Amino acid sequence: MTDAITADTSRSELLKIAIGGLISGVLTPLLPAVLDRLDVRPGMWQLAVVALPFAVLVFVVLRWRSANPVWAAVAAAIVTMIAFVAAVNAAVYIDGQMAGAAKAMRSLFAGLAGGLVGSALMALGIALLPAGPRKAAPWMPMLVTGTVAGSLLALDNSLGLDRTSFLYPVWQAAVAVRLAMVLRR
Repeated sequence: MTDAITADTSRSELLKIAIGGLISGVLTPLLPAVLDRLDVRPGMWQLAVVALPFAVLVFVVLRWRSANPVWAAVAAAIVTMIAFVAAVNAAVYIDGQMAGAAKAMRSLFAGLAGGLVGSALMALGIALLPAGPRKAAPWMPMLVTGTVAGSLLALDNSLGLDRTSFLYPVWQAAVAVRLAMVLRR
């Protein structure tokens, strides 16, 4: 009976995390419009601020699902923002390297690269925290999920989505759930 209660609680917690990922993913593409209205110099910091909703979710997941201290959850949120900037830059780089290819193909590979870079940097940074697993095997499902979900960039580009996205809600929900599964107490 206790195992069934624990499994239901775990499923309920993972569902809450997935919903948090969906919400942060809906907010993410809306932030650039807000930042554009501010009279500030553009730069990479603005891109990092766009990752703030997901970074907050990562902070909550680390506080909720792991024995990490508060400073480690803050560090994980910062790592998440850095990973977001690196993922976007990787996607842009790959897109630029495939200049002669069809737009759909460029978007597909750019999304895969961005998804891999983002989830890999998050995994690496969080693995170095006190309660993060040090072995690579527990992180592999998160890397695969992040990479595959990154391919949704091709769908976003083919539909011409700007202020909305399929990529961010799905990627953030899936990676947050995988992160929570890695960080079981």
